Amino acid sequence: MLTTLQTAYTDTRAGDLAWCLGKEALPALAVLDLRLGGADQPPLRVQMRLLGASHQVLIDSIDSDDGGCSETVACIPGSQTPLPFGVAKRIGGWDYEFAARVETLSRGSFAGRAQELLALVADHPHGLAGTFPGDPHAFTAMLVQHSEGSVRWRTWHAYPQEGRLVATRSRISALP
Repeated sequence: MLTTLQTAYTDTRAGDLAWCLGKEALPALAVLDLRLGGADQPPLRVQMRLLGASHQVLIDSIDSDDGGCSETVACIPGSQTPLPFGVAKRIGGWDYEFAARVETLSRGSFAGRAQELLALVADHPHGLAGTFPGDPHAFTAMLVQHSEGSVRWRTWHAYPQEGRLVATRSRISALP
């Protein structure tokens, strides 16, 4: 799903992004609710939320008491946790992994990469992307997959004014 976000940037630089687990649902500009799982996998509720140039993913198990997981990557006032390059944690009944990287691209490369990523996410049934008015390459995009008991998601936060693209990759799976 591709939408135009009716807001200005709330995060002004790639370096302003912070990472947080366990945050309550924040006001969102766009939301995609999914129910994932199959005959051999427990059903999960996944909510992808665009928070301006930020994202939040909320996951909980429908049929168990494993608790849930909330990942937020945003400009969080007062946060002392910058965007880490990698994290591995246990959260309740879950194993969680997170990785981030910042790409610096030339203007032409940035435009091509932005178009490629928006095309990947826009028509995907488990994709959510929001573009900002005024710059077709200013966007936040998310894509989620569920397989073999794990939920994996990728996100992209575009900062065309800096030529920077922040890419994250996360995975969560129920503990055995």
